[in-house]
Amino acid sequence: MKKIISESANTRRAFWVEEIRKLSGDFGADSTRLEKELSEEIKKHGIPVLLDHLRLCGDIPESYDHDSSEEKLYSKYTDALLCEAFKAIGLKSIVIKERADVADVEAYAKTYDFVADAKAFRLSRTAKNQKDFKVQAMDGWKHGKKYAMVVCPIYQLPARTSQIYQQASSRNVCIFTYSHLAMLVSYKNLEGDSCAKKLLHEIFKIIPALNPSKDANAYWLAVNKTMLSFSDKIENLWKTEKQAAIESIAAAKEEALTFLSNERTKIMQMSHEEALAELVRVHKIESRIEVIKSVSDNGILGVR
Repeated sequence: MKKIISESANTRRAFWVEEIRKLSGDFGADSTRLEKELSEEIKKHGIPVLLDHLRLCGDIPESYDHDSSEEKLYSKYTDALLCEAFKAIGLKSIVIKERADVADVEAYAKTYDFVADAKAFRLSRTAKNQKDFKVQAMDGWKHGKKYAMVVCPIYQLPARTSQIYQQASSRNVCIFTYSHLAMLVSYKNLEGDSCAKKLLHEIFKIIPALNPSKDANAYWLAVNKTMLSFSDKIENLWKTEKQAAIESIAAAKEEALTFLSNERTKIMQMSHEEALAELVRVHKIESRIEVIKSVSDNGILGVR
């Protein structure tokens, strides 16, 4: 089977990881530059590049320090990417510059509008809890809008039970994945803006109709069936994104494990004093490696 995520996609990912690392010291200016560069790249190279970004953006690079400027700017990158994806399916969308008590992205169709937030996690991150997904917060950040959406990396979402699914249906917040969003973007290319926007609206409408439950299977069955039953053309897109999701896990693991392996080599080649100083800064490499190796497909796209 032909690979969905190409070498050029991985090369582009590496470029953007380094681009985000080039900080000027002015976060506002860096964020603006980032949004502009991303928009220009997508305009120049089209939907295939946008899909590359969506498939690979879900993991925060292990090479970024925790709570660093790079990590914060990476969050702005995923917000900008979300905005570009909504534009690609025919919506008007903006990234909100304010930081307190508002969602990061807003999007507008003629008959509905919504707020959205992009989530990304380190592959080595353990013990994610419901607050990490901001479902309750998104409900409070609607500010008059009917709908809200949290877009997450598919392999980081709970696949059995979680309060986030109960919160989603009771608070009318759509939990979505970059894989599902990539399908919407591809579907727009097949049947146009109006169909893609209508499908998105149908997905939003199904969330409050669900019986509030922690059951992940019930939630994804509703979302997945809504998409698959909307058009026969979704089926092939589904197969593509299902394969892309598997490949994206492999790519993310390779990126993270390569970095951590290099870090271990660097430490082993240090003098005793250098190693002690470095170990104050870098720690838990072995446990992070084990967490990364354990990441696998959670079957969400198989619920149908």
